[in-house]
Amino acid sequence: MGPYYILPPDVNRVPAWIRNNKKLYPYFKDCIGAIDGTIISAWVPQGYQGVYRCRKGYLAQNVMVSCDFDMKFTLVLAGWEGSANDARIFKDTLSNLRYQFPIPSP
Repeated sequence: MGPYYILPPDVNRVPAWIRNNKKLYPYFKDCIGAIDGTIISAWVPQGYQGVYRCRKGYLAQNVMVSCDFDMKFTLVLAGWEGSANDARIFKDTLSNLRYQFPIPSP
């Protein structure tokens, strides 16, 4: 179901409501969406609990999500260890072609 609901954005299209807004356009003309990470509680087998213990002290997985300006998911990466830093996950996403992370052309 993921490929049906999670679609890469058109990285060369600026949404009309941004393109037609003189206040927003200068700041968002090159933006294709938003990215954030969150930690979600998880059940983890005994042998793996060390790396899944998050900075808040409980067992969790780190999930990185991106969405476009229409609030549609463009990427969901779940399952990272709770101890993984958001920057580490983002860097891995950019360097790993299998994720097909949308990168706009210059």
